[in-house]
Amino acid sequence: SEQEVVVQFLALLAAGIGTSVLLDKWAGHEFPIMLVLTLFGSLVSYIYSAPPLKLKQSGWIGNYALGSSYIALPWWAGQALFGELSLDVMVLTVLYSLAGLGIAIVNDFKSIEGDRKMGLQSLPVAFGVDTAKWICVSTIDVTQLGVAGYLYAGLHQTNYAAVLLALILPQMFFQAKYLIPDPIANDVKYQASAQPFLVFGLLTTALAIGHVNSLV
Repeated sequence: SEQEVVVQFLALLAAGIGTSVLLDKWAGHEFPIMLVLTLFGSLVSYIYSAPPLKLKQSGWIGNYALGSSYIALPWWAGQALFGELSLDVMVLTVLYSLAGLGIAIVNDFKSIEGDRKMGLQSLPVAFGVDTAKWICVSTIDVTQLGVAGYLYAGLHQTNYAAVLLALILPQMFFQAKYLIPDPIANDVKYQASAQPFLVFGLLTTALAIGHVNSLV
């Protein structure tokens, strides 16, 4: 029921705020960065589904909101808690979240008919399956290749860049095997096969940045 949803939402919000306050105190933050990130993430989750903004109505904005929630926000929270959240990390993760946009598109293929009936302009609805699948793989691959290039040429972390590249190649293979031939029938197979490599790529990038920061 609607009342149960409201109670659940408020309980989770209170738990999140309480946890963030405790983490700020534990880390000795003068500025309550964990609380601010918690409130910002909660706001994003609300406006994603609730009117008048209802971000999920737009395939681009809604999927990027999901992607940044998968990648940027957790990264910011971890960086703020165990290190220092810097502008370069924020910019990198905001850009890296474009890969998350691509992952979110994968989830849209199986709900095309429902999205169309609900008036949601997911990218498969707006552009068709064939165009959307190429937008999907492009955002995932180009983003990660750009990050690998940044690790190599910008941060001079050749080994980490090579590892990231090695983790991108299997994703391309599974895109060619599953996603491009039939993204509707093979969405789950693709996610199960390719997602672990993307996650390990994120961890590789985080380790590279941590290594650079330790040298400063």
